[in-house]
Amino acid sequence: MNKSPRFMIAAPSSGSGKTMLTCGLMRLLQKKGYEVQGFKCGPDYIDPMFHTRVLGIPSVNLDSFFAEDEVLRYLFDRRMQQRYSEMSIAVLEGVMGYYDGLAGRSIKGSTCDIAKITDTPVILCIDTKGMSLSVVPYVKGFLEYIPDSHIQGVILNRCSKGMYPILKELLETQLNIAVIGYMPVLEDCELPSRHLGLYLPQEIQDFQQKVERIADTLADTLDMECLLGLAKSAPALETKAPDNWSGILQQTELVIRIAIAWDNAFCFYYQDNLDILESLGVELVPFSPIEDSKLPENICGLLLGGGYPENYAKELSCNASMRQSVARAIQENMPCLAECGGFLYLHDAITDIDGEEWAMVSAVHATAAYQGKLQPRFGYITLEDGQTGMQIRGHEFHYYDSTDYGQEWTARKPLSSRHWSCMHKKGNLLAGFPHLYYASNTEFAVEWVQRCRQWRKE
Repeated sequence: MNKSPRFMIAAPSSGSGKTMLTCGLMRLLQKKGYEVQGFKCGPDYIDPMFHTRVLGIPSVNLDSFFAEDEVLRYLFDRRMQQRYSEMSIAVLEGVMGYYDGLAGRSIKGSTCDIAKITDTPVILCIDTKGMSLSVVPYVKGFLEYIPDSHIQGVILNRCSKGMYPILKELLETQLNIAVIGYMPVLEDCELPSRHLGLYLPQEIQDFQQKVERIADTLADTLDMECLLGLAKSAPALETKAPDNWSGILQQTELVIRIAIAWDNAFCFYYQDNLDILESLGVELVPFSPIEDSKLPENICGLLLGGGYPENYAKELSCNASMRQSVARAIQENMPCLAECGGFLYLHDAITDIDGEEWAMVSAVHATAAYQGKLQPRFGYITLEDGQTGMQIRGHEFHYYDSTDYGQEWTARKPLSSRHWSCMHKKGNLLAGFPHLYYASNTEFAVEWVQRCRQWRKE
């Protein structure tokens, strides 16, 4: 049993300032000597990259659609035990609005759901721009919408120094909730966004300086004693390793090398997926499809994750030697798993946002183009292999369309009858738009790594 101090930053809606506030709090705690572990609720890739950039260690997703309650608690506890010390603290960032879950009509998969599963105190980040007294009924609604909301504190974002004591008194006297502090408007510290969400942290000029300024501001505007008191009030979690994880936790086979595309074009990976592969005896060998001339030596598998290949289409296309190296590996039936952006890279060609077409790897004989809006196939899905019946959970989110999505797997939406065919499966190649979450079915990862081992033997 591990009693990890922890708190969650949540909000009534997207765009309330959760990520900026979370990053500033992480850095402030770090400066005070705490060993901070970051977590992100939901399937998002980009926010964990911000946490990782601030903390210098990987942030981890917590998703209650991807993982059953027991598995999610185990993954959280396992991560915290790896980081355990007297100064350890977990900071969780919510997703979307606090109660927004599956299909827009359930709290399953929501920030609130994860707060309940992990029994974590929640601090609601309220954007007060354009409000004064109305903040009180606004917060009251969130507190009372369901019993035991786990909301125990409030931070007022975009609030002036003069208005803060007024709103603090109103909220604390009328709602009996702790108002922990406020965040004034810092226009030069806002995080820019684009069609897939925020820009990557490495693309934002002076990112570290922005975070430092936020942290220094929060040092003056937050009641840290109150914040830490909430974190330390979180009860101990009782967890155990899921029954179907024995094949991962008892791995004894020799290490194999698998190449993983990692640069500005390909950087969307769930840390839990990488941890599972490493537990199965995999050494992940990073390479850059933009800058490297060929795949790493002595590998027996290839991972092409999601990202922004469309923003680097010219560089990827001009690196013909790498495209040929990837194509040759797939022709030799080396196991390759390609998701979303990695799937686009394997096309014959992709058309960038400006309408210019660029040659790609040609392992998938199709073309892809930017559509200017989120494609209808998006959100949580359960995937099923049409040949074996194996199922795994995942997520789609893309503004690109392909002339051939693949037909070998079926994707089904939760709480809906909607389904569609997807995924190319040919030999040891599995490629498509879905992002897969291995902890939802560890047999998938075990089987794929065995394919890599078998390919090396052959």
